[in-house]
Amino acid sequence: MAERSGEILLNGRPRILTPGQSLAQLLVELELDPRWVVAELNGEPLGRDRFGSVTLQPGDRLELVRPVAGG
Repeated sequence: MAERSGEILLNGRPRILTPGQSLAQLLVELELDPRWVVAELNGEPLGRDRFGSVTLQPGDRLELVRPVAGG
């Protein structure tokens, strides 16, 4: 029997994940370069060095921001 996907809130919107999906895998799926992403998981900032080791869980609240330079 296949494992069911979990749901998180990504920037305030529901998103279905595959079981055991890491933040790094999600960034690949979203076509985001991790060098240019700031992440906050459940209200706590995450260092880029943790993107590969953080496994997203159902109910997590994830905020992803890409800083933009302007003038």
